[in-house]
Amino acid sequence: MDFIAQERDRLLRSTTRVVGIVCALVSVIGIVCALAVPVVPLLGGLACIAIMIGGFLVFGWNGSIWWTALILVSGLAALALLLLGVDDAVRPVVASAVVPLAAGSVSAPLMAQRGHPVGLALTIAAGAAVVVAMVWASGGILTMPVTGALLGWVLIAVVTIWISRSIPRVARRIYSIGTAHRAERQASETEAQRRQGARLLHDTVLATLTLLAHSGVGVSEQAMREQAAEDARLLRHLRLGATPQPQQSGDYSLTREEESPLGQTLESVKQRFGRMGLEVSWHGTGQVLLPSNVLDAFLLALGECLENVRRHAGVGEAHVTIVHDNEMVRAMVTDSGVGFDLTHVSAERLGFKESVVNRLREVGGDAKLFSAPGSGTTVVLEAPR
Repeated sequence: MDFIAQERDRLLRSTTRVVGIVCALVSVIGIVCALAVPVVPLLGGLACIAIMIGGFLVFGWNGSIWWTALILVSGLAALALLLLGVDDAVRPVVASAVVPLAAGSVSAPLMAQRGHPVGLALTIAAGAAVVVAMVWASGGILTMPVTGALLGWVLIAVVTIWISRSIPRVARRIYSIGTAHRAERQASETEAQRRQGARLLHDTVLATLTLLAHSGVGVSEQAMREQAAEDARLLRHLRLGATPQPQQSGDYSLTREEESPLGQTLESVKQRFGRMGLEVSWHGTGQVLLPSNVLDAFLLALGECLENVRRHAGVGEAHVTIVHDNEMVRAMVTDSGVGFDLTHVSAERLGFKESVVNRLREVGGDAKLFSAPGSGTTVVLEAPR
């Protein structure tokens, strides 16, 4: 705010200098062209105007009360010499010529008197003296010189009030915008630091868990061979023209068959989670034929359930029981992990709620969840045959 106030004062002083000098020069041209002022008063008036211009030049960078007084005194002295040094017949002509001086130059310091009560009082007193002198010189109140002088003072006063009220509002708005920008930047920096810390912690924990899972020797040769075999099978399907339809990361449906045996695909799911450290025990039906869209939804739901066990249950084993009848295939995914209270977990945090239940319901199936703290979790998946 202090910086804006300083710039405001500097702008007002510069504007005062420009207005005062321009109006004084216009009056000089009018007085000289009128050829109505004798030489001695003319030279005295021009000397006072020159002093006034010098005062304006200094006032542009130093708004001291002494320079204000010098400008006002020299301006009033120039008006007195020019108006008193002529005859009554030509005095109205001279009064018209000095209107820019009286209305602009003498009133210009009014713009830069914010916070200077003494300078403001001197400027107002000079304005009253100017009005009296113009009324006397023109011979009446409702004359062009008096009207011009009053109009100049009114315009300067309006501009001064407008600037004095507008700049503080603009300064407050700029300050509020700067505050909001700083708050947003700090929030962004805090979020970036939080993400960086979370990423570092994630990488550290992941590296530690990887070393623990593989006993410090890395991935086994058999696991690498199995992964390579699956990759080769994927490339072979792509080469033969099959179109992958990813349902989630790592799962693809590449077969063109309308029906697929459930047993073959369950074995691949078991192998995949076995490589990730989750032992899956299968019970029940070995082979069930399902339409491809139902099979995709069923396997997606099953994979999501096993992934939740691997991540959140805190155990390394899950049991999957497959049963079926003429209408439905049901899979029960059970673990003996930590479990949780369903009433304390929102629907959107259950993990499988949106991505699994909606997909199963699209093909006519459903999913049900049972869990309790310390008693593990059971998910029942249903899919139509």
